[in-house]
Amino acid sequence: MNRRALTQRHGQLSERRAYWLLRALSVSAALFAALAGCAPMSTRPGSSTTPAQWQAEQLVALNQAQQIYDQAQQQHGLLAQDTFMRRAGHQHDGAAFAVIFGQYQNWYDGFLGSYLRAQRKFSIAQLLPAHAAPAPLVPPGDWHAVPALQAIPKLARDKRAVFLNEDHTNPETRSLTVALLAPLRAEGFNTFAAETLYRKGIAGLRRRGYATAGTGFYTREPVYAEMVRTALKLGYRVIAYEASDAAHGDAREAGEAANLYRRAFVDHPGARLVVNAGFAHIQKHGRYLGGASMAEDFMRLSGIDPLAIEQTMLTGHLRKSYDNPDWRAVIDALHPQQPIVFLDTRGRPWSILPRRYTASVFFPRERIADGRPTWLGLWGLRVPARVSGDLCKGLFPCLLEARYPGESRTAIPADRVVMHCAAQARALWLRPGAYMLIAVDEADRVIDHATLHARPYMLPPRGTPATAYRAMACHPLMRVFKIRH
Repeated sequence: MNRRALTQRHGQLSERRAYWLLRALSVSAALFAALAGCAPMSTRPGSSTTPAQWQAEQLVALNQAQQIYDQAQQQHGLLAQDTFMRRAGHQHDGAAFAVIFGQYQNWYDGFLGSYLRAQRKFSIAQLLPAHAAPAPLVPPGDWHAVPALQAIPKLARDKRAVFLNEDHTNPETRSLTVALLAPLRAEGFNTFAAETLYRKGIAGLRRRGYATAGTGFYTREPVYAEMVRTALKLGYRVIAYEASDAAHGDAREAGEAANLYRRAFVDHPGARLVVNAGFAHIQKHGRYLGGASMAEDFMRLSGIDPLAIEQTMLTGHLRKSYDNPDWRAVIDALHPQQPIVFLDTRGRPWSILPRRYTASVFFPRERIADGRPTWLGLWGLRVPARVSGDLCKGLFPCLLEARYPGESRTAIPADRVVMHCAAQARALWLRPGAYMLIAVDEADRVIDHATLHARPYMLPPRGTPATAYRAMACHPLMRVFKIRH
């Protein structure tokens, strides 16, 4: 599909934002075409659908989904936009629309902090890839598990660049990157680059110290915004590296690599770089999108061999059939409570695809406390602060946002959660300290505000496995009256 033509057709949305949406879909579109298991719930094309028909249906669905998204942007505030999208989405059916629009809804649920709902709308199955290395549990038992937060900074000690990837539809895969920024800074890394940051907003971002909705596409999600905020607070020089708007496929990879090399190293030859990127942009060998990946082009340009950390293939899912079998075997055997990597007796890391990535991260089984995933604690950086819908004054749905002192309302908050009734209890995950808690209605008006204190926990809640968690539904009366238990 011609991106420029599609952007012009939907003039209600800014050209740049439409462009980024379509670019963000590009990798998933290739997966869709291959019927690779990307789906909301268990939607699949009909058995009689040919690959050509399925691709054509997806293009129609992409057009429909983009129109809905564009129209939603005319609504004022995240809650109103989300409501519009859900109502408009119900007017369409078909497997292709469910898959495409499910990804849009997944992103939006992430923006709102509704991470469980995001997983229900869209999830990527992680099957065992071709040419995968033998699982690290297989005899002769040369591998041992080590907390990723300890191992990765040591592996990076003599490196000039560390590339960490993420699954854009699963913000858990951003959580370890946020936690790694401080130990990598202690090792001497001083430059940070994140996917889809808008270059023309970099000066303002550095001056403010926090992301806004105009900073980049994915920075609208609070964990991604916290990643950028953390880098700035730690003294990293933050750079944008996206290719020009006209570039896609292999040209995009080459453009990104050139931007990374030029902006990170040409004027700062002593720089040490940390990169956040999606999926296989960071693979060091093998064909990608018809050519070479960004990382491979970067290696060729710079002569730098980066530490490539794969974080997208070994995570849990609400649907067990989507789990990588090696992930499931490791989790069932070791029951880790934090992300782990495997090292051999000489300290060399295990990788599921050793020619492509230096090391692979196993994330623990997802657990839920007060309706939110505990990985929002960012592996020791944040603690849960319990909130209720009382601040919403009976106006539901209502968005509760925790904001750092001194940041404007345009800032992406530290965390946010949607409340549907006064009786609900939810956890906002925050670094210890004082925050401004504001309640926002569906028209994006501030209902009320209060000071919220996030206090350190001796033992943060362990939570319930996500696959077993059942949320309490809001009865109509509960939307107004607080029910005492």
